Amino acid sequence: MPKRWWKDVAGSAALLSIAAVMTLWLAGGGLRELGAQGGAATSTGRVTGLVASDLLLLQVLLMARIPWVERSYGQDTLARRHRLVGFVSFWLMLAHVVLVTVGYAQSGRTGFLGTAWDLVVTYPGMLLAAAGTALLVLVVVLSIRAARHRQRYETWHLIHLYAYLGVGLALPHQLWAGADFTASAPARVFWWSIYGATLAAVLVFRVGMPVWRSVYHRLRVTAVVPEAPGVVSVHLRGRRLDRLPVRAGQFFLWRFLDGPGWSRANPYTLSAAPRTDQLRITVKDLGDGSGRVASLRPGTRVLIEGPFGVMTAARHRRHKVLLIAAGVGITTMRALLDDLVPAAATTTLLYRIGRHEEPVFQAELDAFARRRGVRVVYLRGSRPARGSWLPAQYAHVAELEALRQLVPDIAEHEAYLCGPPPWMDAARTTLRQAAVPADHIHLEEFAW
Repeated sequence: MPKRWWKDVAGSAALLSIAAVMTLWLAGGGLRELGAQGGAATSTGRVTGLVASDLLLLQVLLMARIPWVERSYGQDTLARRHRLVGFVSFWLMLAHVVLVTVGYAQSGRTGFLGTAWDLVVTYPGMLLAAAGTALLVLVVVLSIRAARHRQRYETWHLIHLYAYLGVGLALPHQLWAGADFTASAPARVFWWSIYGATLAAVLVFRVGMPVWRSVYHRLRVTAVVPEAPGVVSVHLRGRRLDRLPVRAGQFFLWRFLDGPGWSRANPYTLSAAPRTDQLRITVKDLGDGSGRVASLRPGTRVLIEGPFGVMTAARHRRHKVLLIAAGVGITTMRALLDDLVPAAATTTLLYRIGRHEEPVFQAELDAFARRRGVRVVYLRGSRPARGSWLPAQYAHVAELEALRQLVPDIAEHEAYLCGPPPWMDAARTTLRQAAVPADHIHLEEFAW
């Protein structure tokens, strides 16, 4: 696990970059320009554009897979901040376009549309910037939650990559026409540095490291084993997996080189603790490309990106551990059992399954109960209409009372959750009501 101060360093660096942008704008006469004809709009447009550019680069860095940052925050937290920063930078970018155009129109005493056309076709790099802006608008519109949930994961991921192209197209206009580049040596050093650092992070951590690990470890499928209807486990072997910095509870982005569609990665968590020569993932057919996993053949080569995630036994602090899983979320809990059972005095697993579902890993879980003393409770049945995280058989009591019936000393436990996000939110609320401290409740979701 990375040092705790990595989170402080990363957060401070982000804030300092924004402070540096504002300082350079002030040093470049940002306030002095406010009194000129059209200067208020132009100068305000300059600063909104500069901050938007900085936030755009920060947005890229948040998802650059920098290992120390990712393991300090967790990828789901980084993804939420990536989304927030992206929307802020988007609106600042639009404000930049409108304000600069208004300012130039006022100073030149021409119309808004005529000025906009003149800026695009005559100023260096502006045509590329307009194309980049259009791409970023497309990505943002399709990233709105309602639109994103209507897309397949692979489609959204492919479209999202156009954001990198949008950033690249916007760069030339800042280099060629931006006053902060053409008139200020310190500003040039600052902007070249952060652009270079962002590009280096993407090339090293999003391209170079996954390629190197895939080539070095040479992962191949050895077997595909049915676990339950629509659920299969994929067993993989590789070279020197003891050098792969992965723990139970983490996940990779997987690409199986089995034909068309290999370039689209999907996130799957480990379903058993990693071994020196073997990994295992378990996949449910959810119709987003996961269905093809069941047809993989032994010998299929695999590309990996990761590992990601912070929900590991490294967070374990208490002697009593409670694992709560729903559906295919049992894959993460099954892997965590390998690491947590030896470290905990008592371990309880609450496994939520539908009325007609077959438990995944039932034989393995029952073996943990017999041989290792793990208390396994199968919570079978349909969910009540009120949306409880518990099955309908507990509908006559409050969730808190039901939880205390299931785990009487719940307040003394460390809790790990894995399942659908709304279900995890409901379970976390009940745990907090049961006096489990927030820093002893661990959950993570695949963020995209």
